[in-house]
Amino acid sequence: MADEVNKTAFIEIQSRMIELTSKLKQVQNQMRTKEGEKKRAFLTLEELSQVPDDTNTYKSIGLIAPDMLSYNLFVCCFAGRMFVLELKAVLMNEQEQKLKDSESAIGSLQLALLLDINITKAC
Repeated sequence: MADEVNKTAFIEIQSRMIELTSKLKQVQNQMRTKEGEKKRAFLTLEELSQVPDDTNTYKSIGLIAPDMLSYNLFVCCFAGRMFVLELKAVLMNEQEQKLKDSESAIGSLQLALLLDINITKAC
């Protein structure tokens, strides 16, 4: 009887650990992604800050769809991507917002990670 109870408890703890480990890896991957986004936004801001205000800047809006080639759009196309002319100030604001959003998401993910670790220790 005691062996059966121990076995059941062990299986329950083992399944919880597997679940928490999976969740931990997911949070770590999300943090890695957000760190990359943060780094790209920071580097883009650094480069944009060195560009004179009157310089033409272009924002990437995605890949060119075959049916888009026939439209007369005010876009620049390069290497299969479409770019639209944008003011430097607009691009700077967008990158600053991306940087803030990434930092906020990283903070939330770190908190979730700490909570998961504490729950794991409590088990």
